[in-house]
Amino acid sequence: MRVRRVGEHGLLLDCVDAGQVETWRAELWRRRAAGELDAVEIVPAARTVLLDGVPDPAATATSIARWSPQPVIETTTGNSPEVAIPTAYDGADLPEIAAFWGTTVEAAVERLTSIEFRVAFCGFAPGFAYLTGLPEQWTVPRLATPRPKVPAGSVALAGAYAGIYPTASPGGWRLVGRTEVTLFDVHRDPPARLVPGARVRLVRAS
Repeated sequence: MRVRRVGEHGLLLDCVDAGQVETWRAELWRRRAAGELDAVEIVPAARTVLLDGVPDPAATATSIARWSPQPVIETTTGNSPEVAIPTAYDGADLPEIAAFWGTTVEAAVERLTSIEFRVAFCGFAPGFAYLTGLPEQWTVPRLATPRPKVPAGSVALAGAYAGIYPTASPGGWRLVGRTEVTLFDVHRDPPARLVPGARVRLVRAS
């Protein structure tokens, strides 16, 4: 991991993989909650963690270089919140995904409901969470041509990620189902239903 200065009051941690991002995200959130770290924002991404609103970036960078966080899987899995998302598995691309995986639609749904996903980071749109947990052999390509409009609540896969569209928007992810859960509400605290570190299960809707 490498720490870089960004702007007057920011730091950027360059990580080697998603696991290291989650390890540092959890460590930095824990230390901020304990009063050991002063940062307004701690924002994970695919391979980086951004700290913004840091009063003394040089001193903070020195402190971070001394810390040795333990991998999240060994320390916080049991403490992270788990969110169940009731999902109707009727997505337009589900038969094609089952074909990618060399199995039936029913077996593909069984696979998806068996996975404990984790929110790696948020982006693309307010409330859109990138969920990791798909085994490498189950990754699927994006659509060659994105749809001009994907309905809100659509549950989808692309590459190594699963995601849920909080609002209607264009999109190139492959649709496996839909949910009625509201993913983003500005009147809620926090507004996003799925936040980094949360464990997520895409359970069948009853």
